[in-house]
Amino acid sequence: MSLPATRTLVLIPCAIALNIVLGSTVQQVLKLPIYLDSLGTIVTGVLGGPIAGLVTGALTDLIWAYVLPSPLAAPTAGPFAITGAVIGVLAGLWGWLGVFRSRRSLDPPVLAAAAGAALAVVLVVLYTFTHAYTNPASVTLSEGVFLVVALVYAGLVAWALFIRRDAGAVLALAAGLVTGIVAALVSSPIAAYVFGGVTGFGGDAIIAAFRFTGDTLYQATLKQGLLSDPLDKMIEFLLAFTILAALPRRMVARFPNGDRVLEPIA
Repeated sequence: MSLPATRTLVLIPCAIALNIVLGSTVQQVLKLPIYLDSLGTIVTGVLGGPIAGLVTGALTDLIWAYVLPSPLAAPTAGPFAITGAVIGVLAGLWGWLGVFRSRRSLDPPVLAAAAGAALAVVLVVLYTFTHAYTNPASVTLSEGVFLVVALVYAGLVAWALFIRRDAGAVLALAAGLVTGIVAALVSSPIAAYVFGGVTGFGGDAIIAAFRFTGDTLYQATLKQGLLSDPLDKMIEFLLAFTILAALPRRMVARFPNGDRVLEPIA
């Protein structure tokens, strides 16, 4: 077994633990309309490749559902191992394609694209917020935390695109958007036909809102997925991009996809 493969094997259990801790906090405790249970999968896929990402994503949900004891377990997570595997494979492919490489020299057209991406992020956040929280008379803990997450995310976007001036962040956000759409298409049938649209996380409120307007169960779960998943994956891909940019070059270079992640030395 090669050393890069060994390092990837060491990374996988750490990534699974990170996924479960973040996912449990966001979904089970705070009931946010996002997931944040794939950050470890994304980092592992980008550094270790599609197979490493697939294994991390699938094992996260299987362990979370069937191995951990109550109250740590998430009984509805198991069937979504398919989605976790897909996210891991896509993260590995994005890493192999060099999407997560820093490119700190933005031309005006790219800055315009960055501004458009930032505006799209704001619109998605606002639309998701208004559909997840339909009672303006009270401010819940979940609502407050979601606003904080949105503000932190907006700050990261502004820092990466306009202060760091890194075109790589634009590509990471675009990859997150595409991955989120694919994840929504994979997850929606599971949420609708296995769990009847009730999985115990903050997105259930969005599904209920769409059902109230007359959508079928599948239509409601699909619309919820197309709101929550792209936003969630854009957040996680940007976080992964930020983490990878901050890691020592020597550490990143030791992984199978390391040379495709590192910014060339000028």
